[in-house]
Amino acid sequence: MSKIDFMDLDGKVLRVFLTILEENSVSKAADRLGVTQSAISHTLSKLRVVLGDPLFIRSGQGLTPTERALSLKDPVQQVLDNMRALTEDRPFDPLSEEMVFHIATNDMPRELIFPQLLQKVRTEGVRLGLGFIPSGVPDPELLRSDRCQLMLTPLPPDGPDIFQKRILSSPLMIYYDGTRRSPPDSWETYCETEHVEVRFADGRSSRAVMRGVDQNQIRPPTVTLPHFNAITSFVKGGDLISTDTALMKHGPLHALDCAPLPFACDPVSIYMVWHQRSSNDPAHRWLRDRIEAIAATLQD
Repeated sequence: MSKIDFMDLDGKVLRVFLTILEENSVSKAADRLGVTQSAISHTLSKLRVVLGDPLFIRSGQGLTPTERALSLKDPVQQVLDNMRALTEDRPFDPLSEEMVFHIATNDMPRELIFPQLLQKVRTEGVRLGLGFIPSGVPDPELLRSDRCQLMLTPLPPDGPDIFQKRILSSPLMIYYDGTRRSPPDSWETYCETEHVEVRFADGRSSRAVMRGVDQNQIRPPTVTLPHFNAITSFVKGGDLISTDTALMKHGPLHALDCAPLPFACDPVSIYMVWHQRSSNDPAHRWLRDRIEAIAATLQD
């Protein structure tokens, strides 16, 4: 068998390496990349020969990276970033190529912006694929590792390599079932009312967007949920309330009644966030421009 050398490495092989490193699983890496497990296993075998290291050791239900694999994470990511940079000045025609983007966002931006965007560009003949992951309170490593290429979030992460732009601003509202109750009419009654709250996988709360109020006075939530789409089921038909942006009325909470907060609270801004490697990529700029154009039509 002929010796495999570094010339056998390409961007796809390196992307497979990073994905296995992030997922600690061949099957999960295959699912994420949309290929078969055998294809991932074949690529991993090639990498092991080229790099002279097992890279990953089976441990329980997953894989544990070796010290060599861990040391390669940043250099491999840098190589991929440099390869991407080679295309930044390329001629770009959205009709001439197929584009796929992975986006971290929660329910409201996803439902309000992207169905409309996809339908519009498909009528233009653009071949666009979209994959979504929940952003929760987002971690900049999602962008740095290229697990997603864009975030839409009210809580943009910081970093010298992280870019952001505000695309939406919306006041907070009380959502409730008007057939069962009236909305709280004062700060005191609001604090005493039982409510539903979204709590993300890392334990942080959606209440983080409430600025300028003393949240310690608000009673703990009666129900905590993993995403916004589940709120209506718990509020409809009962006396619980939820506090979310006015834009939710056009998305996940359209079946509920809503009323302004009975106290002063800053509006919530939604930011588009990306890594510096994507700033000058023409396809990425095209997507950002399309998102911003749709967001401009949604302002309350």
